[in-house]
Amino acid sequence: MADRPYLVALALVEQNGRRSMPLTGKTRSPEGVDASEPGQEGETLALELLLRLWQRSDDGGLKRAGGERSLLLIELPLEGMSETLPLLKADWIATGDQPTFEQKLQALALRGWTVGIAKYEPITFRPW
Repeated sequence: MADRPYLVALALVEQNGRRSMPLTGKTRSPEGVDASEPGQEGETLALELLLRLWQRSDDGGLKRAGGERSLLLIELPLEGMSETLPLLKADWIATGDQPTFEQKLQALALRGWTVGIAKYEPITFRPW
């Protein structure tokens, strides 16, 4: 299990004038490791994260803090999840420096996608 990558859904949001980056993740299934897209695993993680964000709306209005790149799905080594990602998260929350955050996240990630949806269409994952 330690040799399989970790799949993480993360959101860049602002609420009541404060940035936050909620995230959720899980170890990839053996089938998911070989897939070209995140598939059902990615959809499930995105849904879980969006439901958590929806619950947070009770505390005030939510706003995307990264435009089209506010909802991301990344695949990374387990060590990156536990060591590097928390540092990137803290730095982005403190500075809001989107280009630096994205550059460092892309260097850390094995693969990454933006998550989107259009009216009457299924969830889409676009590589970034």
